[in-house]
Amino acid sequence: MTPNEWLAIGMVIGFFAMMMVGVPVAISLAVSGFVAGMVGFGPMLFALLPARMFGVVSNYTLLAIPLFTFMGVMLEKSRVAEDMLDTIGRAMGGLNGGMGLAIILVGVLLGASTGIVGATVVTIGLLTLPTLLRRGYNKTVACGTICASGTLGQIIPPSLVLILLADILGQSVGSIFAAAFIPSLVLALIYVAYMLLLGWLRPDWVPAIPAEERALTSRAQLLKDMARSVLPPLLLVMAVLGSIIGGVAAPTEAASMGALGALLIAACARRLDWKTLKATLHGTLTISAMIFLILFCSQPFSLAFRGLGGEALVHELFTLLPGGELGAILFLMAVLFVLGFFLEWIEISYIALPMFLPVFIAYDTDLVWLGILVALNLQMSFLTPPFGWALFFLKGVAPPGISTKDIYIGALPYVFLQMLAVAVVFCFPQLATWLPAAIGW
Repeated sequence: MTPNEWLAIGMVIGFFAMMMVGVPVAISLAVSGFVAGMVGFGPMLFALLPARMFGVVSNYTLLAIPLFTFMGVMLEKSRVAEDMLDTIGRAMGGLNGGMGLAIILVGVLLGASTGIVGATVVTIGLLTLPTLLRRGYNKTVACGTICASGTLGQIIPPSLVLILLADILGQSVGSIFAAAFIPSLVLALIYVAYMLLLGWLRPDWVPAIPAEERALTSRAQLLKDMARSVLPPLLLVMAVLGSIIGGVAAPTEAASMGALGALLIAACARRLDWKTLKATLHGTLTISAMIFLILFCSQPFSLAFRGLGGEALVHELFTLLPGGELGAILFLMAVLFVLGFFLEWIEISYIALPMFLPVFIAYDTDLVWLGILVALNLQMSFLTPPFGWALFFLKGVAPPGISTKDIYIGALPYVFLQMLAVAVVFCFPQLATWLPAAIGW
């Protein structure tokens, strides 16, 4: 190994070391990249940095990030999500596990309309966890279902994860959205099957809502509530996704229409006021600024890593693995899973994936399929202890009787269910590749 390759390894170790002592992710990326690059090559290595920064700023597709974020935050701040959860909960409550099924379905709808894990987990946790406990739901099952359902927004399009993965992989956002559609439904169906199985095997853990309570709402009133609170967000999601996947609109254009649609839904529900708009703009700015800061600071890191020969080193490492292309994919999945215990999805996306990407380009791997496998894997990082963010979000709003241990134990079955979903898409690539090919992406 050359001195520069050792320096590339030291740069990665230095990044993780700074992360572990509490240095913000963006600063850790920039500092480790600049120091290693300056030591290895001097300032000439970063002559391309302004052009790379300008490429990020002028990337039209990335404009969809704040627009989709605005759409999701508006639906959350205007309490449209609360109405949706209440209505679906009443509709599904007659089954054993019915409230759990309702939470999963709401997670699908909120994931497609907001895509913001923190907002979804907090909203569902505040509204349903006390009710689930009062109705006799097992504590760990209730916690795990809320956390897992809240993370569905990371794989269901339009998702910020999918937009950034499309940029990293050099694929169109439309093709990634289309590829994620069926696997995201497969994952949701796996959750539904698990909840139905619990309702059959352990009905005392997931009891139905008493008939007396269900009788308080007539069927006509329930249908009216469904049309008022569930149908508008559903139509908005279908319009936004349909226009992107069908090739009618670019992701940025569809995102702008989604933001306008969220405003109209909030206005029709008489929830649009200055306070709501201000909170929505603040939330959008905070989330978007965090993403773009990390995106900017990852540029000197990736430039230094490539200049120091890190990519060639990674390629040589993969050639030592047995199994060729499939062995390399399995190794990547294992690395991403382990990193998910300690890092957020955005750091993993901009650190690990660019390091390994040239290997799969050399193998001529279907990058759309690989992107969906990565997205499903990254979703697990929200549920894996000790640093799963969905677990922290729920703990922050959980009643006093819920311990961190309850939340961790409740999340573990869903981690295994997500592993099952990754395995299904790995064994049946057509689940991810059929729809993009069918519509001509």
